[in-house]
Amino acid sequence: MIELTLYNRADCHLCREMEEVISAQLAELALRLHKIDIDGNPELEGRFGTEVPVLFINGRKAFKYRCTARELRKRLSREAGVRWLFRKRTAPS
Repeated sequence: MIELTLYNRADCHLCREMEEVISAQLAELALRLHKIDIDGNPELEGRFGTEVPVLFINGRKAFKYRCTARELRKRLSREAGVRWLFRKRTAPS
């Protein structure tokens, strides 16, 4: 299962937009989403400041501020090991 971690803040319109994009994919794929509100957490506020939302996929930073459904699907495909869909074909040597 692919783990998504979304660091966000309350009253953040970019955070709501990214969550909507992610939610649309949750219905189609086997994903687990953890939402973490950084407000009130000094360590996370220091780490991210105003640079939210930030989406981590399987523990690696994947997107900051925005992502489209297409970009997210492409990244999730790579995480799932379906890389051949996005590789350019090269001539055999």
